[in-house]
Amino acid sequence: MRKTGWAVSSGIESADVKECQRSNSGPVTEPDHEEPVAPGRRLLAVRTLKAGLYTTVAVCVVATVVHVVLVFLHVAPANPLSKRYNPQINAWVYPLFEQNWRLFAPDPDSTNRQILARTAQTDSRGSMHVSPWFDLTAVDNSAVDHNPFPSHTNQNLLRRAWTSYEETHGGDDAAGSERAVMLQKYLSNIAADRVAAHRDGGGTIEFIQLRVFTLPVAAPGTAAGNGPPKPLGTRLLPWWKVTPRGK
Repeated sequence: MRKTGWAVSSGIESADVKECQRSNSGPVTEPDHEEPVAPGRRLLAVRTLKAGLYTTVAVCVVATVVHVVLVFLHVAPANPLSKRYNPQINAWVYPLFEQNWRLFAPDPDSTNRQILARTAQTDSRGSMHVSPWFDLTAVDNSAVDHNPFPSHTNQNLLRRAWTSYEETHGGDDAAGSERAVMLQKYLSNIAADRVAAHRDGGGTIEFIQLRVFTLPVAAPGTAAGNGPPKPLGTRLLPWWKVTPRGK
């Protein structure tokens, strides 16, 4: 009985000691754990994510449908709808989404065009100096001839710029739309860059003028000794002011 009583009292005393130690040292801190997210906040975050995803998908679908419809109206035969919204269609399609049927129904050119340029600038005395004519087409042809991998720029940049200008300006060189003005600046910038890259000396180009010869395509097997073909037509464009890039 004594042994048992001693054991019981000993256990009580040790428990009291532990309680005293705990009370003296303050509350026992539990190991840190991340505070669980409230169910309401988690549900709000999921809803926000879903709403953003649905909005993005809806915007992409709408943009795709609008793009397909505008491109379809661009390539389709002329109709009342395409005529009514022609400015909006052209503003969307050009210059990045231009479409044509030339891959399936090619229409090769029956003529060649030789494009020449000359520049004018004012010297320190105020006198205007006009340069000789510079053959832009000859520079492109020399870069393409005997070249197994000719540059697309040398083959098509100047030619496509001229054909686009001709389509939008007709025969009077009058720009009737914003796109026509853009193509006129595009053509003059190309010509000015080509001339500046091959001219000797410094100086700033103030004005530039183009002259275009329309030449017939030589028949296969034509002897080279017959001389250059006679131009079918000559077109002299007005002087254009060359503006610095970005202005």
